[in-house]
Amino acid sequence: MSILEINRLDKSFGQVHAVNNLSLKIEKGQVYGILGPNGSGKTTTLAMVLGILRPDGGEYLWFNQPDSPGLHRKIGTLIETSNFYPYLNLVQNLKLVCHIKEVDPSDINRVLEIVGLSERMNSRFATLSYGMKQRLVLASVLLGDPQVLVLDEPANGLDPEGIAEVRDIIRKEAEEGKTIILASHILDEVEKVCSHVAILKKGELLAAGEVGELLKGDRMLIISSPDVEGLREFLDNNPAAGEYTMEKEIFRVPLSSNADITSISRELMEKGIVVSKLEEKKQSLEEQFLELVK
Repeated sequence: MSILEINRLDKSFGQVHAVNNLSLKIEKGQVYGILGPNGSGKTTTLAMVLGILRPDGGEYLWFNQPDSPGLHRKIGTLIETSNFYPYLNLVQNLKLVCHIKEVDPSDINRVLEIVGLSERMNSRFATLSYGMKQRLVLASVLLGDPQVLVLDEPANGLDPEGIAEVRDIIRKEAEEGKTIILASHILDEVEKVCSHVAILKKGELLAAGEVGELLKGDRMLIISSPDVEGLREFLDNNPAAGEYTMEKEIFRVPLSSNADITSISRELMEKGIVVSKLEEKKQSLEEQFLELVK
């Protein structure tokens, strides 16, 4: 089932073409990461599909329908910093959110449990650490148990522990069957959490697809042997090995997509070439991203 379909979406601010003819399709149950450097159009895209900004061109559909206020009840959003009252406790602040979202306040205990703040429910907002405040923002997004979560930089400004906590919350919500749309520049976290990814630069889509498919691209064999010349001759005559580089007797060898590491290892043994290191390294999402946005 299609959750969000974006067709040729376009937005400019004066001379700045923030989003340029963007098309994406996000299906039910996906954890979809939207990646890009600052100014790539991530937040502008989310603001348009959430009805905060009016597009200059194109269209978008939620649940195969044109946007309408009723559909937004199915969507929990974190796109702007929530303004909680510092002198109110967590429950009091969330009750105000419930009133705005027209959600039953009985849901407050559930969301505080999800984000690990149940024991602090009577603490004033001002007493929370930055990480706890961010988790409270996520709790407010989860009120009403929306089918879709739209999160703009949910781990922004957090330390590694806070990032891990937010990552765990997102994973648990995904396991519950929610569709999650996540804009972020923290590439490592997207790689750990997302099933699909779109990479933007200056408002244009550079690549999109399953994270695993995008990372299939470049395979690299890291290999070394005391018999440097024997290994060099083997690689020169192996059709699966691309143009390699060598540093401190360690060869970095691009592999063809159908290369089999087990077969390579067996052939080396048959030729009497003893290896001291043999491992395959796949290109990370960060390496792929940096290559695309150069």
